[in-house]
Amino acid sequence: MEFSIKSGSPEKQRTACVVVGVFESRKLSLPAELLDNAARGYLAELLRRGDMEGKAGNTLLLHKVPGTEADRVLLVGLGKEREFREKEYRAAIATAVRTLNETGGFDGTVYLTELPVKKRGVAWRVRQAVLVAEETLYRFDQLKSKKDDVRRPLRKLTFCVERRTELAAAEQALSEGQAIASSMNYMKDLANLPGNICTPTYLAEQAGTLGREHGLAVEVLDRAAMEKLGMHSLLAVSRGSHQPPQFIIVKHLGGKPGAKPIVLVGKGVTFDTGGISLKPAAEMDEMKFDMSGAASVLATLKAAAMMKLPLNIIAVVPTVENMPGGGAIRPGDIVTSMSGQTIEILNTDAEGRLILCDALTYVERFEPDCVIDVATLTGACVIALGGVVSGLLANDDALARELLDAGHDGWDRAWQLPLFDDYQEQLKSNFADMGNIGGRPAGTITAACFLSRFTKKYDWAHLDIAGTAWRSGKEKGSTGRPVPLLTHFLLARAAKKVGAGETAQ
Repeated sequence: MEFSIKSGSPEKQRTACVVVGVFESRKLSLPAELLDNAARGYLAELLRRGDMEGKAGNTLLLHKVPGTEADRVLLVGLGKEREFREKEYRAAIATAVRTLNETGGFDGTVYLTELPVKKRGVAWRVRQAVLVAEETLYRFDQLKSKKDDVRRPLRKLTFCVERRTELAAAEQALSEGQAIASSMNYMKDLANLPGNICTPTYLAEQAGTLGREHGLAVEVLDRAAMEKLGMHSLLAVSRGSHQPPQFIIVKHLGGKPGAKPIVLVGKGVTFDTGGISLKPAAEMDEMKFDMSGAASVLATLKAAAMMKLPLNIIAVVPTVENMPGGGAIRPGDIVTSMSGQTIEILNTDAEGRLILCDALTYVERFEPDCVIDVATLTGACVIALGGVVSGLLANDDALARELLDAGHDGWDRAWQLPLFDDYQEQLKSNFADMGNIGGRPAGTITAACFLSRFTKKYDWAHLDIAGTAWRSGKEKGSTGRPVPLLTHFLLARAAKKVGAGETAQ
């Protein structure tokens, strides 16, 4: 998809379709009023006849509107004006793009980006328009023998801003939006692949390709290297699988040499059967998405490289397959982590924390500015928060606030849960330093409490994306989250660096 920014009157646009909004009850938005004035009341007359009420999600496609240069005019219902906020804005953009893609026109000029959204500027509106457009048009059909071809698909979108003084900010936001959207698609493509294709080795190969394409430094540790480092917790999870484990390190070094890096750790279980603690058969196919944390941090490194962020960022991906083979770990087994702490494995389906804990110990060597791990970690998080927001826990409140703000800015929101020491009691074991589960109560919190035991030497935050990384049902597939949250966090960090006078190497 080709995107561009423009400022100008809607009636003067030579395009396949001009898109303007209509509020309830039949109230024209300002760009629609300009079109109506040029058409001498043509649009208002159609609305008076009842052709459209302006309800959210409704559309009306008009051909050869008098007084206009465009082939078509698309009216998009916006709902009640006083209730028009972020969710409604994104829905309107999605409706417009979906309809444009079905009209047979190659391009569209969209004036919805001029609509006021409370407490959101033009940069936010443009950035979100790009993300929503790409999400609306995304298809994963690489593995279909017959693809669902769209007749004359949409190829170009122009987003309009009201004033020429807004063009610079809008152009910057457009560039950022394209980088984030491209990276979200990258994550979706990886996460949507089946487990027989997307193995730990495949993930390592894709990281290598990413590095070559975007100038990132990539290192992959094999089983022997992990054994030498003492990553026995991570390696224990992989013992039941024929697929060898991989430990992937990807570096974007855009900041000053020697500056402390931001480290992103992504859970990379390419398929999770639960191991000996076997999962129920229903919906087990969705466990191919259990590497969404890994895909998200690789995608975020791609976005950082595309935007040339003046930061040092390292992505670390421990990746395994969790299978119930003859060599698989059993409930009751005890393993020694890279940190030297011992773990009693009470449930082999709580495997994500077993690979993450060794990764969290490994990243100490980078002397990080902060560490954020991303994982589809607990079903308890789905029960607690559903698919709307990701769970957030942290040992540093300032870092947690940054991430919450980034999620709000990127419309990829998170909700902070407590990490009180009281919950650590649930992890007690009679036979080891800790158990790998703490029982049913507060499962998301006790999982984070487990991880926190390996993060004493740096500021750390944990994102549980079990409810937000993919959708089930008819629209089954990866959502690309939390790439927007992570990239907006990095954008804010980069802005602080620039504001403080720091530049890239």
